[in-house]
Amino acid sequence: MSEVRDRKAYAASVAALLSAISSLACCLPLPFLGALGAAGASAVFSALRPWLLVLSGVLLGTAFIQLYHHGKSCQRRNALSKAIFWLAVGIFLAMLFFPQEIAALLARRQGS
Repeated sequence: MSEVRDRKAYAASVAALLSAISSLACCLPLPFLGALGAAGASAVFSALRPWLLVLSGVLLGTAFIQLYHHGKSCQRRNALSKAIFWLAVGIFLAMLFFPQEIAALLARRQGS
């Protein structure tokens, strides 16, 4: 039963992380899509950015409850589950408060 909870905590954290990262897709250069594809993807992700961030917040809240709400069991969570969760929280907050800076940093790194 604890393995299922651990998997759910991982899944929620990873889903929140992917949702937060995809909210930046409007700002990143996407050379593999080509100019037209990048413009279309940028428009779609730009319009979806608020919803993706809300989805990330909901998924992080779900992961927090699954990770720290023990219920009647006295079971401890492993350090990797907690590390992945807090990494996802950090990335989500960075995407929420500093989206242009992160996009510029990733664009510079891709260009190098």
